[in-house]
Amino acid sequence: MAEADLDAVIRQTAKAQTKSLMAAAKKRRAVWVARAAKAKDREAKARFRFMAKSTLLNATAAARRLQNSAENAADAYGRAMKKAMEEPPAKRPSKKKEDA
Repeated sequence: MAEADLDAVIRQTAKAQTKSLMAAAKKRRAVWVARAAKAKDREAKARFRFMAKSTLLNATAAARRLQNSAENAADAYGRAMKKAMEEPPAKRPSKKKEDA
């Protein structure tokens, strides 16, 4: 990946983070569903099912925000590099020795 564009690396990293976030959310959801199955009363079952549903909804929202942030960062980087390529380099003052 030494020659890869940084904006592509940003997008790829965000995609990997999103996948791991959703995998962890699905595991947590499975825990809540299992607790709902073991629950004795109707209220507990409903509460655990609600927790399972909320976990997945909140994780999905977080993943969407993560992906949007990465897209924005990658786009900003791409625009900055394009602008840097178009701008001429800044001129430095010359270091001529002045004799008095």
